[in-house]
Amino acid sequence: MANVPADLKYTDDHEWVQQEKSDTVSVGITDYAQSQLGDIVFLELPEVGRAIKAGDPIGTIESVKSVSELYSPVSGEVVAVNADAVDSPEDVNDDAFATWLIKIKLAAGSSTDGLLDAAAYGKLIG
Repeated sequence: MANVPADLKYTDDHEWVQQEKSDTVSVGITDYAQSQLGDIVFLELPEVGRAIKAGDPIGTIESVKSVSELYSPVSGEVVAVNADAVDSPEDVNDDAFATWLIKIKLAAGSSTDGLLDAAAYGKLIG
């Protein structure tokens, strides 16, 4: 059974979202995603200040097996990028839930309400 922390929200693209402040979320990829990708060797993440819409491709994750798109789970503005993860992408394999990739300040009217809870994500990856 995959690790699916109950305090996070999830996308069907295998990203996790954690509410930081009322208007800011952290985003990373799930343990299931990193296990499917294999050894992650490169991350391309959006620049700070970039306006994004939910569902937009915002970066790529390259592993020894494939290259996968990273999609924004919410609309807003990128306010931080995890430079440590870019420098050491293998950290995502070591602990996917401890390694956030970007932080997004939610746009007005944007929320995490439409995302999956842990039970729904657990069923998805079943």
